[in-house]
Amino acid sequence: MAASDTERAQQQIDEIEALSSIYGDDWCVVDEDEKIYCIRISDCLDQPKWTLCLQVILPPGYPTAEPPIYQLNAPWLRGQDYTDLANSLEEIYVQNLGESILYLWVEKIREVLVEKAQSSDPEPDIKKITEEVDEGDEDDFLLDYQPIQEDQIKMLNYMASESQEDEELPPIHHGNPITDRRSTFQAHLAPVVTTRQVKRVLEKLYENKKIASATHNIYAYRIYCEDKQTFLQDCEDDGETAAGGRLLHLMQILNVHNVLVVVSRWYGGILLGPDRFKHINNCARNVLVE
Repeated sequence: MAASDTERAQQQIDEIEALSSIYGDDWCVVDEDEKIYCIRISDCLDQPKWTLCLQVILPPGYPTAEPPIYQLNAPWLRGQDYTDLANSLEEIYVQNLGESILYLWVEKIREVLVEKAQSSDPEPDIKKITEEVDEGDEDDFLLDYQPIQEDQIKMLNYMASESQEDEELPPIHHGNPITDRRSTFQAHLAPVVTTRQVKRVLEKLYENKKIASATHNIYAYRIYCEDKQTFLQDCEDDGETAAGGRLLHLMQILNVHNVLVVVSRWYGGILLGPDRFKHINNCARNVLVE
């Protein structure tokens, strides 16, 4: 049965809410009534080299019957670059007919910007990069990139500094691993109600040598604050570009709260392309359902 106008309108509202939550200050409402939005996308580096603005208009038939009307704005984007990117976005629309696709579009654009940043500057100036651009030896990969996890804990120390008292370590559930082409994915879940508990769970997980040696430990959490009736939520890619945001988006769609989900990924030396995001989400969904 075709979706009604009311259903489509609700789908649009849900998608906009999720996107504004994920992208924060980079998401801008140009005209609420006309459904015109703009999102600033950069290559994820501390000092972005490549930035692009995606402007979209959501027609009444989107997402089930019409694609978004879009415009790509960047001074450097012209000719073949523009055509290639436009073709990629249209391909995503065709592959996901009837579904909300703005998130996929934004992350596709980000992927292109990251590739541009990597190719134009052979000196990597970030500690960790996504597997799509790092095809080095797997053992070196584990060795070189592990220390970032200490930075995550320092960041959480700062977040949790306002509540110094020791909180109880919540129980941690481990999901069933998924293996594909020598890469293994496993999700871990813990109920949490404070950022202090998030920090404690992460520290506990990193005590496990196997988890600490994972190529990526992607996580997201959502905590519902009764007093403010808002969500305290955050995510971490841990070098797997956009994976944390996708994980948080999944949790928003499933409407789960007071929970931390961590997905460990051990890279097996063979690039999986977009399949890796499918495995990360499936792992997370399974452990949430369990």
